[in-house]
Amino acid sequence: MIRAITLVALAALVAGCTGGGPRISQERIKRALVGAPGVAQPSKVVAAELAFARAAQEDGQWTAFRAFAAPGAIIHGRKGPVVASTWLSALKDPEEAVRWSPDTVWMSCDGSVAVSEGRFREPDGVVGSFVTVWQRQPDREYLWIYDAAVRDDPQPAQKAPEEPIGEDEILVTALESIRGLVADCERPGFERADAKPAPPALAIPEGTRNTVATSRDGTLRWRWEHPGAGQRRFVAEYLTSGSWQVALDQPLGAVSTD
Repeated sequence: MIRAITLVALAALVAGCTGGGPRISQERIKRALVGAPGVAQPSKVVAAELAFARAAQEDGQWTAFRAFAAPGAIIHGRKGPVVASTWLSALKDPEEAVRWSPDTVWMSCDGSVAVSEGRFREPDGVVGSFVTVWQRQPDREYLWIYDAAVRDDPQPAQKAPEEPIGEDEILVTALESIRGLVADCERPGFERADAKPAPPALAIPEGTRNTVATSRDGTLRWRWEHPGAGQRRFVAEYLTSGSWQVALDQPLGAVSTD
C-alpha cells in the first residue's frame, strides 16, 4: 500500500514563495528531517533540495549545480539532453541565483531513486516549474542525475517584493507543505515475480529521442522524451496501491536556460 508523507514546508519557501509565517532555524529543520521512518525517506530528498538551493545562493548557482550533480548527470535543454559536467563547465555564476523549492517528491520503495517537482523564480521575477531526478549514492547521500525547467507561459502577475530571508532561516507559511509519496513495498505475495504488476507498455512516438530508467527494485520508472526542438516531456510512474499510476506527466516546452 502507498505510504504518503506530508512534510512541513521547511524547504518549500527557500524558493521565495510569499507568506508571513514563522521563521524556523536551520537546526530545527535538520532535526525534523532526521526522524522519518523507513528505508525510503522523501525527507532526505527534501533536505538535499534545501541544501542545493541554499548552496546556489551562498556559493553560486552553477557552482551548486556542479557540486550536487552525480557522475553522468544530464540537463534537458531546448536542443535535447546534454552532459551536465560539460555544459556547466563553461558557465560563470550569475550575480544572483535562481530560487526554487520542491512541491512533491515521489520515491521508489527502496529509496534508490526519487523524482522531485516544484517551482522556481529567477532574479527578475520570472517563474516556472522544474523536474529533478535524484539518485542515492554509495555513501547514502542523494545527487541529481536529471534536471529540466520551463518558464510559465503566460507569466502570472508580478507580486510585491518580499522581505529578505536570513542566512540561517527560511520563511515558512502555516498552510504550505511538501508531499512525499513512496511506492509500494513488498507485501505477502510480492516475493513471487509474477505477483508484482509489470509496468505498462510504453507508447513513445517513432523517431522521438528518449531514455527510460527504472529504480533497482522496479517500483518507479521515469523517462524523458524529445521529439524536437522545444518539445520536451518528462514522465514518471510508480507502483502504488497495487497498480502502476502516472506520478508526473510534464510537458516542458521552451526552457529558461539553454
